[in-house]
Amino acid sequence: MSFRPRIQARGVQLLLGRMMSRVHKDLRFTDIPKRTESIRVETGSGLVTCTVYRPSAAAAAPAPVYVNFHGGGFVITRPQQDDHICRYIAATADCVVINVDYAVAPQRPYPVPVTQAYDVTAWVAENGTGNNWDGSRLAVGGHSAGANLTAAVCRTARDRGTFTPRLQIIDSAPLDQLADPATKQSPIVKPLLTPQLMRVFTAAYVSDPADLAHPLVSPGLADDLAGLPPALVITAENDRLRDEGDAYAKALEAAGVPVTHRCFEGVDHYFTHTGPVPAGKEAIDLMATTLRTALTT
Repeated sequence: MSFRPRIQARGVQLLLGRMMSRVHKDLRFTDIPKRTESIRVETGSGLVTCTVYRPSAAAAAPAPVYVNFHGGGFVITRPQQDDHICRYIAATADCVVINVDYAVAPQRPYPVPVTQAYDVTAWVAENGTGNNWDGSRLAVGGHSAGANLTAAVCRTARDRGTFTPRLQIIDSAPLDQLADPATKQSPIVKPLLTPQLMRVFTAAYVSDPADLAHPLVSPGLADDLAGLPPALVITAENDRLRDEGDAYAKALEAAGVPVTHRCFEGVDHYFTHTGPVPAGKEAIDLMATTLRTALTT
């Protein structure tokens, strides 16, 4: 990676990181208590800290488990931006939620985040007994960059024949990092994601341009999707990433993967964090109720 993209990505981290990870005050679910602990998981790319969210004491033990990957363009490291989603899912789906603080670019570019995401999920699947969760009833999901990592985790698990998630949640994902961001259109004049910001994210995350078409970087370009876990794909009408999300849902379905796809109208990228509140709550509830069904049946 050249010096300039690294400086630009660091600038985004330092200047925009807090703003980009801010959650609308009416989406914080302050009525849901926070029952958490911190764990550290050894991976092939170093130790990873995770926050474990527990369901209510009334939930049957051991509870199923959901692994969550936050967004932020692969450069923002603020897993707490998903606190509201993790608390809601733990309470509504009666599952343990593992919120993963994976490493980010430009300090730790691809493939480090993919390695960490997969290794943490594999550890969660294998170590339920000592941690009071059921690793055999596992799902994985994420938002924006975290949804890209979710697709990579599911693909790697399928190819290695290790664990089989009961559900993958793909929310507003960048799935084609080879295409010029300027070709990704939105029906509104000023969508949240600008082509320049998207270029900064991609240049920081993918050091070697030859990797841009790799299926672990651009899952939407892969043509071998059969055998992947059932998917909930959420897209936003005004998001520049909508088309690739819609296309991925169709491609999964064509490959025989059970898919629930919902495009939320009149909202932009990351609406599950920034609002509008009614749509954000509806999408988060869709995640939780779909998870509950997948993990308990």
